[in-house]
Amino acid sequence: MRDDLTEKIIGAAMEVHSNLGPGLLESTYEEAMCREFEIQNIPFKRQVVIDLTYKDRVIHGQRIDLLAFDEVVIEIKSVRNLPDVAMAQVLSYLKAAGLKRGLLINFGASHLRNGIKRISL
Repeated sequence: MRDDLTEKIIGAAMEVHSNLGPGLLESTYEEAMCREFEIQNIPFKRQVVIDLTYKDRVIHGQRIDLLAFDEVVIEIKSVRNLPDVAMAQVLSYLKAAGLKRGLLINFGASHLRNGIKRISL
């Protein structure tokens, strides 16, 4: 099933990757994604704080790298091989934020198509 919102986000990520290539810091790609979202008029929020509840206590401090269209969680990585925990991290963010879809984007991949994971609840 095609998802127009995630397609737009992936297009922006491809533009960033084609201009910068792999090997930079995650914060550099995050900043570049923000600029590309501005250029493409993709609404976003950066470093969105979400709270978790554990046994009736709110735990503060979790941050989503980017939230696009108020519904797509975007986690940015820049590593050669994604650790398994990266997928779990996005799933945890989706559950905590009450959202249904996310993207795990690894700018460390030599071909970005191989570095994009779609995650749905």
